[in-house]
Amino acid sequence: MSAPETDTQEELAAPAPEFPRPAGRGLALIFAALMIAMLMASLGQTVLATALPTIVGELHGVEHMAWVITAFILSSTIMMPVYGKLGDMFGRKPLFLVAISIFVLGSAVAGAAQSMDVLIAARVVQGIGGGGLMILSQATIADVVPARERGRYMGVMGGVFAFSSVAGPLLGGWLTDGPGWRWTLWMNIPLGVLALLGVALLLKLPKPPKGEAGRIDVWGMTLLGAATAAVVLVATWGGGDFAWTSPVILALISVALVAGLLFVWVESRVAEPVLPLMLFRSRNFNLTMAAGLITGVAMFGALGYMPTYLQMVTGYSPAEAGLLMIPMMGTLLITSIIVGRRVTMTGRYKHFMVIGSIITAAGLGLLSTVHADSPIVFVCLYLGVMGLGLGSTMQLLTLVAQNSFPLRVVGTATAGQNYFRQVGATLGSAVIGSLFATRLTTILAGKMPADAVGEGGSSSLTPALVSQLPEPIHTLVVESYNEALMPLFLALVPLALLATVFLLFVKEKALATTLER
Repeated sequence: MSAPETDTQEELAAPAPEFPRPAGRGLALIFAALMIAMLMASLGQTVLATALPTIVGELHGVEHMAWVITAFILSSTIMMPVYGKLGDMFGRKPLFLVAISIFVLGSAVAGAAQSMDVLIAARVVQGIGGGGLMILSQATIADVVPARERGRYMGVMGGVFAFSSVAGPLLGGWLTDGPGWRWTLWMNIPLGVLALLGVALLLKLPKPPKGEAGRIDVWGMTLLGAATAAVVLVATWGGGDFAWTSPVILALISVALVAGLLFVWVESRVAEPVLPLMLFRSRNFNLTMAAGLITGVAMFGALGYMPTYLQMVTGYSPAEAGLLMIPMMGTLLITSIIVGRRVTMTGRYKHFMVIGSIITAAGLGLLSTVHADSPIVFVCLYLGVMGLGLGSTMQLLTLVAQNSFPLRVVGTATAGQNYFRQVGATLGSAVIGSLFATRLTTILAGKMPADAVGEGGSSSLTPALVSQLPEPIHTLVVESYNEALMPLFLALVPLALLATVFLLFVKEKALATTLER
């Protein structure tokens, strides 16, 4: 199994001088600029979590709840390989500025939305920018820090994500309770201006070597986007909005298959493929790719709807629901930084990933045991277990993928690994969100009359309205939310264990100590 790995390295690595290494204040400024961009992107995924019940209630669209999250993740996923490849070809700084501008535009439109359709469309625009922020941050740190030392920086990046995952729900809850949920989106405007200034003034990177730029793989990008969108739509609509045998679902499956096959054919022939097939000759890339996809399903599928659950079932406010996510994000933050430092010190990483995936599976199993009347301390404890597992695994998957290839394609490799993890996140959000909404609607319809919760029915339920319902109706609604969501956690446990199996076969290669292109 090691031969393909060696062939891939030999195919890409040509003799070249070591890449210039910034140090001291220069490196600190670059890292600060990357953290601003990473914070924006991660807040884009988390800040609406606590505001979501209020949003769908006001805009009368509980049946479209999943799409508020899925739209952002889907569009950012499609754009990741595009940003990764274009960054390798033309340099990352100009793309950073474009991505930030698009993200801010989407935020402004989303904040002004008067319907679910406009909100979801604006979230697509947000995701187009957000995908660039996530990929370019990780690829740029690989440009300036060798793999052996990169663990500590990747750990801090994981910590930034953890921080935003706490700060996002808290800030979203505070804004929803105060000036209104629209400010959870409009806050990105001043933050975006700060990010633009930071990247423009602080990010100093060498330009790509002459001759690196080539013809842009427009067909590959188009086919990859079509295949990805078709797969997600099948996962979102299948069995809910449309029967699995309906013409719409069968047509989407056909689109996914045809686009996927054409994509492989195109990538094998173009000069600068957006997702080069040679990436898949690396055993470590394939294994971390599969494990990352599963991790995305588990994390975003299971936890994207926990703040909604906490508000509806426990009666906590949006801000309080955000606070209850601190145990998970706190353990993720601490574990990510500690593991990153240990990897830098020892050069060993495989056992952290394997143990982390096992702990993630245990956390999902524990969450599935929660009932509507379970003490909240148990929910916090189980979320903490999830954070411990994710913090030991997530950033190392990207590090291993980067270490499998030379620097001149590190953006493409980073984007490829993150693309499949985000595909998992998109599928997780779509499938779990669709199942959650469908199960909830079915359970509520079976337990109470349509007019029992007032005008608009179950599609207009908000936390405030649920708390004011008469006791018998309130109990039925709370139990319905628990019955609709919690069994879905248990279904994710085998997936998390499958990721463990994949990671057991990762070859622990020495981390590079130089920056050679």
